[in-house]
Amino acid sequence: MKQFISVDDVPSVPRLVDIALDYKKQPFKDRKLGENKTLGMIFLNPSLRTRLSTQVAAKNLGMEVVVFNIDKEGWQLEMNDGAIMNGNTSEHVKEAAAVMGQYFDIMAIRTFPGLKDKEADYKEKYINQFIKYAGVPVVSLESATLHPLQSLTDVITIKEQWQQPRRPKVVMTWAPHVKPLPQAVPNSFAQWINGWGEADFVITHPEGYELDPKFSGNARIEYNQEKALEGADFVYVKNWSSYKDYGKITCTDSNWMVTNDKLKGTNQAKVMHCLPVRRNVVIADEVLDGPQSIVIPEAANRVWAAQAVLSEILKGNM
Repeated sequence: MKQFISVDDVPSVPRLVDIALDYKKQPFKDRKLGENKTLGMIFLNPSLRTRLSTQVAAKNLGMEVVVFNIDKEGWQLEMNDGAIMNGNTSEHVKEAAAVMGQYFDIMAIRTFPGLKDKEADYKEKYINQFIKYAGVPVVSLESATLHPLQSLTDVITIKEQWQQPRRPKVVMTWAPHVKPLPQAVPNSFAQWINGWGEADFVITHPEGYELDPKFSGNARIEYNQEKALEGADFVYVKNWSSYKDYGKITCTDSNWMVTNDKLKGTNQAKVMHCLPVRRNVVIADEVLDGPQSIVIPEAANRVWAAQAVLSEILKGNM
């Protein structure tokens, strides 16, 4: 792998999943691989699991890690080529990314969308400008439209938890939230489950919350949550704002919250969420604290997803 921005950068999803699960068994088997190599982690937005798990993964491979919260500690960056910089921006990404590329062997970037301009967000200007000017491999720690490390983790978790010969039924359900959230996680989850190709996949949400078809792909779309959940083996819960009426909340129906009652029609489905989660808004306490929740093992697998990605990039650029 030369970079890690989406599932399209991965030659084989099943192989990458197996590499991650092998690292879970032997975390330090390649601790010389990243010796004398440095990972620069650049944050334009907050992070907990993504930041910590990627740091641990890099350390397991012997890498040095530098974390830079550029939104709080750096100059305000200009992202537009040809800009006349007589406003608030002090440094252009051309120089900033190029300089950081001199310091780091791999750069990892986290950005969020503005949720105001769909065209601008879906062009992925921020992360693409870093890719264009850094001159080193770039790993997405989440972008405006995708969160590939989270979705790789989700596939790893489903494979690890699923011990039957038949294909699992995986349902991604929309749930309510108090503020508009990006489509990055659901876009990415759909892209990776489709790319993995080893599950029967259903997406359920209120009308008006359809994702960009290039991400939802051939998943079955069901507007009736109860019907969608019938026989589910895994239920992935996530809120997202409208893609059609971009960035807006068009439904506030609390009946979409996942409760034990909602899970009665499933095949004792394991419940997943990327975290952080708003309890008793998105998922009820009874579910999160119950035996069907696997949100903590899922979060723990973030380390092995990141380690698999970093190791493959290191091997491809040695």
